[in-house]
Amino acid sequence: MSHPLEALRRMEYPGRVIVLGRDPSDECDVVVYAITGRSPSSQARRLEQAGKAIVTKPTDPEVLKTGNPDLLVYPAVCFGDRLAVSNGKQTEDVARAEAGHPVAALEAGLRNWSFEPDAPIFTPRISGLLWLDGRAAFSVIKRAADGTARRLYFESMLRPGNAEMIATYAGPNQNPLPAFRGEPLPLTLAEGTARATVEAFYEALRPENRPEDFRVAAACVFISRNDPDRPMVAIINRNERKNA
Repeated sequence: MSHPLEALRRMEYPGRVIVLGRDPSDECDVVVYAITGRSPSSQARRLEQAGKAIVTKPTDPEVLKTGNPDLLVYPAVCFGDRLAVSNGKQTEDVARAEAGHPVAALEAGLRNWSFEPDAPIFTPRISGLLWLDGRAAFSVIKRAADGTARRLYFESMLRPGNAEMIATYAGPNQNPLPAFRGEPLPLTLAEGTARATVEAFYEALRPENRPEDFRVAAACVFISRNDPDRPMVAIINRNERKNA
């Protein structure tokens, strides 16, 4: 029998990860955001809750400056009438976008965004939007062969105990890193709380039979449709764990 998070476990280096789903009890919608990093600047970060958002913060500001802080520090998840999640500063634009459907809202919110300017990788911008009526959508903006931005959108209907995942990279730890391709990957949500779920995802990011551990942080949000104003949040930061 395969592992519930097998699609994630198979990825040696996923980069940033977005998951949208519904818990097994069918009471809560679920968002997971996870960070893995190869460079010292990418690893010098943590996730923390700040009001109605989960944001990335530096653990070492000087090390962070060796990278591009504009791409490394951002609101990863924004709470409200909907949950917006992304791997960059586009999160706030996605959260504010007005439209009658999650895909249309993503298109509107991301109209002025492209892939990240971090040549030669050109990291894709990945985003997700979850509405409390059970509708959800993903977006991947990546660099096409001709240098233009290729915009992909995926509608997702949330079902109890199931989730879908996108990532910035396809999985192999190569240079340059290959961008995520194809449709969102299916996962099974076996846990019933935000804490147990984030623990499961953090463990799934652990490298198997590989010398390097790229884990940086993971966060999980449970939103009850009966009490949407009180999200349940759990966060794991590797730098805060004695045994990573």
